[in-house]
Amino acid sequence: MISRERALYQAVDRLEHALGEQDEALLNDAFGQLRDAFENAQPKDSAEVGPRLAGALSRTPMGAEAILAVMIGACVENGADPAACSGPVLAGVRDALRNVAGFPALWEEAVGGDLPERDHLALGEVLGRVAEATGGLDEAKFAAVSAWMQLPLWEMAAVAMLSREAIRRAVQADGTLVALAEEIALGDADLKCLRYLLKMFDDEPLVVLHRPTGTGYRLRVTRVGDNFQLHTLIAHVLIAGGHIPGDPPSAEAVAVCRDAAFEPAPHTTGVFNLSGVDGGWIWNEGCPADIPVVDGERVLVLDPPAYERSWRAGRFYPGITGDVTLEATLDRTESEAYLAQAAPPRTWPDGD
Repeated sequence: MISRERALYQAVDRLEHALGEQDEALLNDAFGQLRDAFENAQPKDSAEVGPRLAGALSRTPMGAEAILAVMIGACVENGADPAACSGPVLAGVRDALRNVAGFPALWEEAVGGDLPERDHLALGEVLGRVAEATGGLDEAKFAAVSAWMQLPLWEMAAVAMLSREAIRRAVQADGTLVALAEEIALGDADLKCLRYLLKMFDDEPLVVLHRPTGTGYRLRVTRVGDNFQLHTLIAHVLIAGGHIPGDPPSAEAVAVCRDAAFEPAPHTTGVFNLSGVDGGWIWNEGCPADIPVVDGERVLVLDPPAYERSWRAGRFYPGITGDVTLEATLDRTESEAYLAQAAPPRTWPDGD
């Protein structure tokens, strides 16, 4: 009987052989073996096979690349070196984003109607529809359809890599993937996991003004994934810290927003309405990068909540710990100067 460890290595061996031979049947068999073997992979196994799979990614046929990229991401999450795995995966993500840009126009011209739901299991069906409507598939059409249908897989693989701070900072410094993801997104929710992670602050100063008390604070935001998490942590720092009145979030809600496990995820209630200096609402569904920069500083205004709202506390990226800390309290003169520049909050439904 083959050990679980040996089964994984044999599957990788078979994948590399199939790619060398360009044997489609053998490749399909290797992918099946890999899926089964990954269910019981140990960290030491993932550490060994992750870089091997990353090295095979550029030779993998387009319709299977994203599946392999997810497996590489699973290796990184299970102990493989992200520096040894991320390059080919993120290159694939960039190519997919470039290729997907042409899909909406291709679909409109060839088929029309609503864009197909992204589902890698339906790739063959959509390829067939486009081929039938256009008289065949060239490489560009295949690439566009494949990228569209498999984009959630590419996003999943990218998040696994970008959850590592060193990888994320290098990608942010380059800027290419950040711009591509924003350009390609169709609506606020599209590619949300990828876009928010690409915009995550690892160490960002933030000026926070509490309009009802006329007070101001300098905070520091570290690895906060979305504004639900930000809202909860700011409420803890300022209310539980005795700086402003109100009901602070529970200790459990704060803990899961920092680093604690989510089971069970506690409810918490919003205590502010978040606004920019221009009066535009900063939605909880957004991320801290939505807070506008004014004269070189991000400035957030806290107003009374426009309506009661509660949510399950936690981290948008459960594997990434985060925090908000207080660095200084502004004196009255400085707080008043900031608040003098702040427009009143826009009223619902004119928020943004």
